[in-house]
Amino acid sequence: MWTQDIDPLDSIALSALVAAIPIVVFLVCLVALRLKGIYAALIALAVEIVIALWVFGMPVTAAGGAGLLGLLTAIWPIAFIIVMAVWLYRLAVASGRFDVIRGSIGGISPDQRIQVLLISFAFGAFLEGAAGFGVPIAICAALLVQLGFRPVKAAMISLVANAAAGAYGAIGIPVIVASQVSGIPVMELSQALVLLLQPLTLLIPFLLVMILDGWKGLRESWPAALVATLVFSGVQGSILWFLGPELADIGAGLATMVAIFVFGRVWQPKHIFREDGGTAPAPTRYSLGQIVAAWSPFYILTAFVAVWSIPAFKALFAPDGALAATVLMFPMPGLTDAVSTAAGNPVTATWNFTPINATGTAILLAVIVSFLVMPTMKVRDLFGQLGKTLAELWQALALIAVILVLANIANFSGGTTSMGVALAAVGPIFPLIAPIIGWIGVFLTGSVVNNNTLFAPLQVATGERIDVSPGLLVAANTAGGNTAKVISPQSIAIAAGAVGLSGREGEILRASILYSLGMLAFICIWNFVLSLLV
Repeated sequence: MWTQDIDPLDSIALSALVAAIPIVVFLVCLVALRLKGIYAALIALAVEIVIALWVFGMPVTAAGGAGLLGLLTAIWPIAFIIVMAVWLYRLAVASGRFDVIRGSIGGISPDQRIQVLLISFAFGAFLEGAAGFGVPIAICAALLVQLGFRPVKAAMISLVANAAAGAYGAIGIPVIVASQVSGIPVMELSQALVLLLQPLTLLIPFLLVMILDGWKGLRESWPAALVATLVFSGVQGSILWFLGPELADIGAGLATMVAIFVFGRVWQPKHIFREDGGTAPAPTRYSLGQIVAAWSPFYILTAFVAVWSIPAFKALFAPDGALAATVLMFPMPGLTDAVSTAAGNPVTATWNFTPINATGTAILLAVIVSFLVMPTMKVRDLFGQLGKTLAELWQALALIAVILVLANIANFSGGTTSMGVALAAVGPIFPLIAPIIGWIGVFLTGSVVNNNTLFAPLQVATGERIDVSPGLLVAANTAGGNTAKVISPQSIAIAAGAVGLSGREGEILRASILYSLGMLAFICIWNFVLSLLV
């Protein structure tokens, strides 16, 4: 059995720097050399393989198993979820219902700054809470393009807006997983995240308006941004503090959509902003029944995902559940019983194929039910839209697969842990950089859940050594990872595919990276301050 060596160069700092080279290569290829995302990822993957095999001593069989696990995970559940979500969106467009959605939003306000608050901020949070896994980024970015936004701006705004909700996506799973692997009670983590993330969340609506229209836009539309942020943060913070993370995004997103709708009835900016400088199209009036029917795919989506997320449904697929036989687990050759961590714990790496209780299956059922209530759509239209979805997304899905192969090799070689341990070695100032560990984890894996699985135990152990609240550090790991979702390769690929820019991921990354780093810096400083007070 091969044991990971997280310090192969006998200097944890040097080993960590070498482990970070593939990340640097990927960023340089995208930002400086402006290569297509898939080419940048393949180059970074080649570098990662060399470092894992040559520097960290990873056996070829273990690297192959790690890569296979990454590829299979990219297919199921990630690609399945993304394809189903975009298929649902395209079905709504093809049926004409999206015209009603667009018209109903335009009826609330023709001002694109208000539309951003409604769609990317409020509706995006609602979708993040219901489904997660890139669904809100794909749907909101595509919707903004339909409303006349430039593709790069639509993608970037949707990525930044997701920072208000990403920490609690998919019915609070990131926080629940962090609790499970760290031993910190869920409510303690939820309350720590309120203290840590809500100040940033309060600023995001104002930031979105400024991204779109600068200081002038903020002066003209600050009342709407203020209403959105007070309602959103108030509801989200209250749910987190008193109930936990499960409904934090769904409740806040719904409440904010209603608040913007009501506020739009009594107040509008004096100057209507349009990104192209043109005149806003005259809003089409729709009846309440038409609007409800048009939005029905997303209500249906939420209902199915909510059912899939309730404990009673999940219990059916537990090891002793009635449907446990439908959960198929495949140990990865070269990893399971062949690799142990640096601490001497054997690795158990499995790929789970869950055809019934997968989130993508819930979305597939939402597609089917939505189709059945669309009388104008035929079966050939249904599958025609699926074909167009696959043709549109294949480059983005290929990029995600390559990145997950890279991330798994980095994780199982010990490289990711090496970076985390090196950062933890700084002692008393660790709270200042604790969010950076989470940022690295999400950048590599594209998932706050995976990031917490990797690094939450490290945060707890470090907090106990330096006498800082372990709950605060696990929250910092979650919050820092949340800011990385703005530029994680998976998120960028999803956004690019949604707005028709597959192959031009570098443009979106260049537009978004400063916002990710700025939010990370804010979280780092605020976490350090809190560590002195809590």
